[in-house]
Amino acid sequence: MLRHRLYLNLAMGACLTTLTATGHAASVHVYNWYDYIGPTTLKDFQRDTGILPVYDTFDSAEVLEGKLLTGGSGYDVVVASSYSLPNLIAAGVLAPLEPGSLSNVKHLDSELLEKLAANDPGNRYAVPYLWGTNGIGYNIDKVRAALGEQAPVDSWDLLLKEENLAKLSQCGVAMLDSPSEMLPVVLHYLGLPPNSANPDDYQKAEALLLKLRPHIRYFDSSRFISDLANGNICVAVSWSGAALEAKTNAEQAGNGVHLAYSLPKEGAPVWLDTLVLLKDAPHPTQGLAFINYLLRPEVIAPTTEHLSYPNGNRSATPLLSAAIRSNPAVYPSAQALARLYTLHPLPKKAERVRTRVWSKVKSGR
Repeated sequence: MLRHRLYLNLAMGACLTTLTATGHAASVHVYNWYDYIGPTTLKDFQRDTGILPVYDTFDSAEVLEGKLLTGGSGYDVVVASSYSLPNLIAAGVLAPLEPGSLSNVKHLDSELLEKLAANDPGNRYAVPYLWGTNGIGYNIDKVRAALGEQAPVDSWDLLLKEENLAKLSQCGVAMLDSPSEMLPVVLHYLGLPPNSANPDDYQKAEALLLKLRPHIRYFDSSRFISDLANGNICVAVSWSGAALEAKTNAEQAGNGVHLAYSLPKEGAPVWLDTLVLLKDAPHPTQGLAFINYLLRPEVIAPTTEHLSYPNGNRSATPLLSAAIRSNPAVYPSAQALARLYTLHPLPKKAERVRTRVWSKVKSGR
């Protein structure tokens, strides 16, 4: 195997790469959520550093954890949700980010770092990337046609009351294919702890979802974005930025599809995605260079503009447009934030229960 060499001066915020004997550039292997990076970020990184990014995507936390916990993934940098961090740290798959190894941490929001420390004590293994909420993306016209002008678009009743869902099924309803994101929503809606480890609570959630299952078109964590934008479905449980992406795509297409995103009044999940370096990373120095690059305010601000997800970089906020900074779907109000809840990893026994319930719900039996 050819050895790639990188000379990096992170303290100065710059890096210089060398070529191998065959003229191949050093590389960094990145694993990220589907459609979750700025449109020119990878190209800009290669231009600015000479490091070739090799980029793969996933569409659920379950897929990510399964890949990483097996070991030997071949990736250097991974975007991991904060609620996955305790499991990944306990399994020993993450490399600690040594003090001074990332010069651009100075730009990060200290309050967000404090929140992240709940899942990464001492902020040893992860730095914030983007964050957001889970709520409801919907087609304004089709929902009104199905449920009338008083459709409860500000409530989980829109999807979790069978009489509403049955009517919406005619225009198409999608849910995220992720038990760790969907089942907490249902539990909270039923007045139960969203991070419950009680098997009886999951039986109640299962009973409700099995009743609703005939009216759900599909479970998927990527397809729903284009289907919302094209009018192929009318409602989806969605990440905030994904719903806003669909809205923008519909507006640019001029196809007459009018979309909106709502945070249900009962409360909804709020999450934080982080950048981590794997312990068995083949190219750890290049991995640190990639992480440090994404922590630049001038790099992460365009990513937020493009994806409509807020970032954890306080120095980037002045670089954002007023339209993004003032959009409550991107940056929720203090009142809305007070109703949100975070997701936590479950004990292994409870996780197995949750996985079995979800498999049963998806199959409908």
